[in-house]
Amino acid sequence: MSFFSNNFHSDKCPGAISGNPLNGMCEKVCIQAQKIFDACIKQIQIENLTLTLTDPTPANPTYPLTFISARSLSSVGNITNIDIDRLGDKPGCARVQATVSIPVEVLYTDANGVEGSATSAITVTQDVLLSVPAPSIMPYRITAETSAVCAQATFNENGTFTTNGCITVILKVVVDVQLLVPSYGYCAIPPAQDYSQEVCQGFFELPLYPQQRNCSCQ
Repeated sequence: MSFFSNNFHSDKCPGAISGNPLNGMCEKVCIQAQKIFDACIKQIQIENLTLTLTDPTPANPTYPLTFISARSLSSVGNITNIDIDRLGDKPGCARVQATVSIPVEVLYTDANGVEGSATSAITVTQDVLLSVPAPSIMPYRITAETSAVCAQATFNENGTFTTNGCITVILKVVVDVQLLVPSYGYCAIPPAQDYSQEVCQGFFELPLYPQQRNCSCQ
């Protein structure tokens, strides 16, 4: 038997009856989603952080460089060296150790005043406690969402920057699953509304011709 053969439909679909939203359900729907079994966030400040520049644009900037800013390129962190140690005295809990690399973009001006950019990476280690599901056919995995920003930096003779970084790392325990959920039918997509600055607003509202005014010359 499949989940569809055990399906149901409501004569009242679409739309729920006020006070009883379950009466508006149309069917059961199987969706593929990423289930998060556990997650934690850590926010830290790292001092004397070294940013090694790679792939400068334009190429071969003239030293010394003047730092403008540096921030993460995306919210996805590269996670490696994962070590998961289940705790015998805490069922379902594990010590999770990992190395998280955060790709960042560095903006600067060179000695000729030419603005440029380069890529770099900030690497942090994580050692946290997380709830880890029991072994299953479909394995879980550890992912990292990250954010980093550096406001000031000092240029070094070897072509690097020394800075202080504000780092946010969110570790998650996730599994790709199929979930059976109640459905109220497909979403109704409204038509797009074109953006307009309304530059002629006020002008188009004026009368086409001047209004006749009655006046007395006496």
